[in-house]
Amino acid sequence: MKKLYIALLSLSVITLSHTIKAQLEYKDVAHIFYSRCASCHHENQAAQSMLTYSETYPWRNAILNDLQSGKMPPWAPDTLYTRFVHERAITQSEKNNIISWINSGAIKGDTTLAPAPPVFTSQYKLSGTPDVVLKIPAFTSTASTADIYDCFSIPTTIAQDMVLRAYEIVPGNPFIVHHVLVFVDTAGTSSSDLSGTCFSLPGDFGIGGWTPGADPIIFPGQAPLKAGIRIKGGAKIILQIHYPAGTSGMIDSTQIRMFFYPQGETGIRPIYNAPILQNWNLYMLPNTVTPFTDVYPNSGSLPNSLSMFASFPHSHKVCTKIVNYAYSGTDTIPLVRINKWDFQWQGYYTYPNLVKVPSGYKIFSKHVYDNTSANPDNPNNPPALVVAGTSTTNEMLFDEFMWLNYQTGDELIDVESLLANDPLLTGAKEKENTVATQIQPFIYPNPASNTASIYLSKKAEYKVRLLSITGQRILQTDSFNDRITVDLKNIPAGLYIVEVQDTQTNERAARKIIVEK
Repeated sequence: MKKLYIALLSLSVITLSHTIKAQLEYKDVAHIFYSRCASCHHENQAAQSMLTYSETYPWRNAILNDLQSGKMPPWAPDTLYTRFVHERAITQSEKNNIISWINSGAIKGDTTLAPAPPVFTSQYKLSGTPDVVLKIPAFTSTASTADIYDCFSIPTTIAQDMVLRAYEIVPGNPFIVHHVLVFVDTAGTSSSDLSGTCFSLPGDFGIGGWTPGADPIIFPGQAPLKAGIRIKGGAKIILQIHYPAGTSGMIDSTQIRMFFYPQGETGIRPIYNAPILQNWNLYMLPNTVTPFTDVYPNSGSLPNSLSMFASFPHSHKVCTKIVNYAYSGTDTIPLVRINKWDFQWQGYYTYPNLVKVPSGYKIFSKHVYDNTSANPDNPNNPPALVVAGTSTTNEMLFDEFMWLNYQTGDELIDVESLLANDPLLTGAKEKENTVATQIQPFIYPNPASNTASIYLSKKAEYKVRLLSITGQRILQTDSFNDRITVDLKNIPAGLYIVEVQDTQTNERAARKIIVEK
C-alpha cells in the first residue's frame, strides 16, 4: 500500500510539473499581439499601445472580454461569405492561446525570449514621397454636446489632369477624428464649410475615406492591372471630417497624402466609386426589428458587366446586419455580408480577385435595424422613432463600391498578390517625416487608483486635462512646470486620456491612463 501511495504521489508530481511547464508565458503569445494587434495598437494611434509586456498586461481583462465577444480584432465581414485583402482576422488557435495565457495569470516569464516587437518609425503606412500633401489648417473642434461634420476644401495644386494611384489619410488627432470622407470638386470653385452641419458635400464624386483601423487606398499599378481615378487639373479635394460630441477645444490637423501616376503613363484603367445602393425612406418604430432594402439599377438590369474592386457598406448605430450581393434569377454572386455591424469599425474592403458582375444582373442590399433595448448600440434609451438622415442618431443605408468596366479575364487577376508586392507598401519608410513631439509625458503609476504623477523631461509651463475616451473633459489642472500629481480619488474606474499642453507653444501630447478602484 505504501508503494502504491508513493507511486501515485510521484505521478501527481509529474502531472503537476507538466501542467506548470505547459502554462504559456508572454514570449509564447507576443508574436500574436504583433501580427494581429500592433498595426493599430502602437504609439500615436487612437488605440493603446501593446508592443511590450508592461503595455499589454494592464489590458488583460479587456483583451479577454473582446476576444471572447468577437469585438477584437475588429473585422466585420463574414469570411465564410466573401474574402478580402488584409483581413484583420485571428485564428481560433491564436485566440485560444491568448485566452489561456490570460486565464493562467498572464505570466510574464523571461521577456528577453520574446520576439522583437515591430518598429513603427513613421505614422505613415505608404512608402516613398507623395506627389501632393494636402493638410487642413489647424482646427479646433467645436463639438461640445453634439457631433459636428465640417468640410475642408483644399486646392490640389496640380495644373494638369493626373491619375490617382494611391492615397493615405492621416488624422492629425486620432483621438477626435471619427471618420473622413474624400470628395473631388472638379471645377475647383467650392469653399470650406465649417458650420458643423456640412452633410451635402459640394464635390462631383467621392474617392473614398478613412475610419479607425482603415488601410490606405492603393490601386494596382503594374501588369496585369494598372488602375486609378482621374483628377482634373485645378480641382479641389474636399475632406468631410466627423468630430464626435465632447471633443470641443481639441485640435486637429488631418492630412491626405496623394500618389499619382507619372504624367503620360499609358494603359491605366479608370476606377469608379459611388454609393450605388441607397435608401432614404427608412422609418423605424420603437421596439421593432425592421429590414430595409435597395437594388441597383432601380429598373432593368446592368447594361454592361462590371469588375468589383472593393465594397464599403455603411449604416449607423441601430443597424445590426448588412448583406450585399448581385443576382439574376436564381443565381447570386456574394459581395459582402456583415453579421454583427459595428458603427465604430468601417472601411473599404478590397477583393483578392476582381469580382465579375455580368450584364443582366442587379445589385442588392439588405440592412436589418434593431430599434429595441436589446441592441446595446441603440443611441436612444428607451428606444425612440428613428428615420433616415446624416446624424449619428439617424440611420442610413448607403453602400458604396469601387469598380472597373469588365474586361475578359478580370476575374483571374490576383489583386491580393499585386498589392502585397506593391512598392508603396514594401519600400523604405520616410523616416524624415516621422511625427515627433517635444512633449514627452510620463505617467506613474499607470494603472492608477488614488493619484497619478505626470512628469515632463523639459521644463516649461504646462496644463493637463483628463478626458473621457469620448473626449469629454473630466478635470483640468492649473499651470505647472515639469511635474504634477493629479487626484483621482473621485474619478470612476475606466479608461481616460491625459492631454498635456504647453501653454506657450500650444503643443499637445496625449497618453492613456487606466483608473482602477
